[in-house]
Amino acid sequence: MAATDIPTMGAQDAPDAIYDARKLGAPKMVLFGFQHMFAMFGATILVPALTGLSVSATLLFAGLGTLLFHVLAKGKVPAFLGSSFAFIAGYAAIAPAGETDLLPYACLGVACSGLLYFILSALFRIFGPTRVMRFFPPVVTGPIVISIGLILASSAIANCETNWTVALVAIATIVICNIWGRGMVRIIPILLGVVVSYVTAAALGECDFTRVAEAAWIGLPVLWDNTVFSLVGPQFDSGLAITAIITIMPIALATMIEHIGDMSAISFTCNRNYIVNPGLHRTLLGDGVATILASLFGAPANTTYGENTGVLALTRVFDPRVVRLAACFAILFSFCPKFAAVIAVMPACVIGGVSLVLYGMISSVGIRNLVENHVDFMKSRNILITALILVLSIGIAYSTAGAIVLEVAGVTISLSGLAVGSLAGIVLNVILPGKDGDGIEPALAEADEDEADRHYPLEGPAPYNDELTHA
Repeated sequence: MAATDIPTMGAQDAPDAIYDARKLGAPKMVLFGFQHMFAMFGATILVPALTGLSVSATLLFAGLGTLLFHVLAKGKVPAFLGSSFAFIAGYAAIAPAGETDLLPYACLGVACSGLLYFILSALFRIFGPTRVMRFFPPVVTGPIVISIGLILASSAIANCETNWTVALVAIATIVICNIWGRGMVRIIPILLGVVVSYVTAAALGECDFTRVAEAAWIGLPVLWDNTVFSLVGPQFDSGLAITAIITIMPIALATMIEHIGDMSAISFTCNRNYIVNPGLHRTLLGDGVATILASLFGAPANTTYGENTGVLALTRVFDPRVVRLAACFAILFSFCPKFAAVIAVMPACVIGGVSLVLYGMISSVGIRNLVENHVDFMKSRNILITALILVLSIGIAYSTAGAIVLEVAGVTISLSGLAVGSLAGIVLNVILPGKDGDGIEPALAEADEDEADRHYPLEGPAPYNDELTHA
């Protein structure tokens, strides 16, 4: 389908859809806003539970990041930004036990990775999607995503081993809700898995709620010692900072591809071409700015959330105002330390059961990315690229050192397996002959941004319709 064949925006609204929720009345808008907040809740708060970051800061900057995204995207895209699971491997590489003195260095690396969003945003604005995405085809991004899940797998098993009964309850709940659930139950299986297994753990005496009882109802969500700014001073370790930046920045290659996939999914769901209007350059910029802001203040990297796309499809309410209400509710919850304490005392077995499913899903999405984009493994170049990304990423991660250590100008730099594998895949894809197609829809490539009010073509799958870092 050529770009000229795409109907203009407004000519073909999705059937039975609501693009202006104000006509539903304020009470229903508030209800839909709460629903969007709870849809992202399970996965968003699980990231700080897994990494040691602040739950309160996570909720605050999920809300603020979403509002900032809407400002930069002209308020047109009904997307919610929550915690990205892709960066968990980066946090684990720098602060494997969630050490409070090391997490700010990991956050510095994540903040620097946000700068890559600025670069890709500018490239999309200048050159268009087709020319840029040829450097990040599925044969590169797919194996990177697969590696992220497999690298994290050992930590999930270690947490499950603390109490396999509770872990299996979490796994079973998620599977049952996701396969046989109906309506909202099917949209929030992760949240339900956490709740059911948490209650089970409490019944088995695995929980100590002393910290919850002592926590205040109202408090500030951000502590200075958790921010990147706390690193300023004589105690600053430049070698560790450089290591964190080099280790974590390549992960953004995967999350940026995820962002493109989510924008495609939301476009299909809402019958609007958000990839062209407001444009990927604006949505990527919003995602990048939100990630940088969150990381500087000790919260996880942000990413667009597939769970909320599922809510859009379920309710048929496509008004971005409803998502902005959800963001405001998340900000409100961030000022409740007692709620954060409930998350902080969550047993490792609960986290292990949920994360076992999530990490497996991350790798599965990488496989799906290869399958849906018809990567031809009869070609030697594709086999070599995939093989080297997987072996370098996973092999180095599980080696004795766990990384490649280099001495540069007297500074010790540690390169994670994921960083080495990602860079190797990108370089090999550039230099090896016989490239596949770029994986970009022709209509997307040809779409004229000056004719911005266009629908996304409704035929065929979205080019990158995957939910990379959240279930």
